[in-house]
Amino acid sequence: MPPRPLLAVDAPFVLYRSFFALPDSIHGIDDRPVNALLGAVNLMLRIAADKDPRAIVICFGAEAAHYRVELFPPYHADRPTVPDALAWQFERAPEVFEAFGWSCQSSGELEADDLLGSLATVEEKAGGSTLIMTGDRDMYQCANANTSVVFLKGGSSGFEEVNPAEVKRRYGIEPELVPDFIALRGDPSDSLPGAPGIGPKTAAELLQKHGSLEAAIDGAAQERPRIRAALTDLADQLRAYREIATLQIVDIERPGDRPTDLDGGAEIARRYGLRRLAERLEQAEKLSDL
Repeated sequence: MPPRPLLAVDAPFVLYRSFFALPDSIHGIDDRPVNALLGAVNLMLRIAADKDPRAIVICFGAEAAHYRVELFPPYHADRPTVPDALAWQFERAPEVFEAFGWSCQSSGELEADDLLGSLATVEEKAGGSTLIMTGDRDMYQCANANTSVVFLKGGSSGFEEVNPAEVKRRYGIEPELVPDFIALRGDPSDSLPGAPGIGPKTAAELLQKHGSLEAAIDGAAQERPRIRAALTDLADQLRAYREIATLQIVDIERPGDRPTDLDGGAEIARRYGLRRLAERLEQAEKLSDL
């Protein structure tokens, strides 16, 4: 039997997704909206039941790491301000998650994505496997024999796993070239413009032909005039975009095994006014004891 995976979760993703997926008329403590907390908890309970992870680690980080902004000041500049109702839930999310027995990792210098990649790296070194739960396709660069990216399936139960073969099918490149691909194609969610006139198809073709962004820049003379000009005139900018898109892997302690605590979850759910969730968790705990 293969070892149970570590589940590393992108906290901003699950909270934002839940906040906008569920009505803010779901109120709890002090008559405040708790839709993001409820949705995020339900999402993680669902994947825990589906994937049976050995532990769940939920990652928070800086909105925009300073070194990325230094490389390209407009980085993340187009992202809207966090609504007050969501900001309140963000502040309380670690307490809620930890009551379920889930660990939280945070950094003021790195982004959540960097922590996710670092957890996958330390888990791989220990011979384990990791599932990275996120909505950010930048994380495809982590896909390998030991790490998959998982996405919630739209309109149905369960999750889909993106492994190296699936990255190749979707983008036409290997996972390690995802930052190079993003540099060429751009990434509107991060305000990265990419190279003018180079879309996903051309970006993939260039990387298939040359093997890397740097090699494509070196071989720009082989390309038609428009592509040659983009690679030559914007070489330094493209290198900066690639660095921005590349995860920063840092030393991090490997999490120990930690089961989901339904009793603790029910207690925190009641404290936050999530009565139906608390009742469901208490019933599930009773059934597990039979």
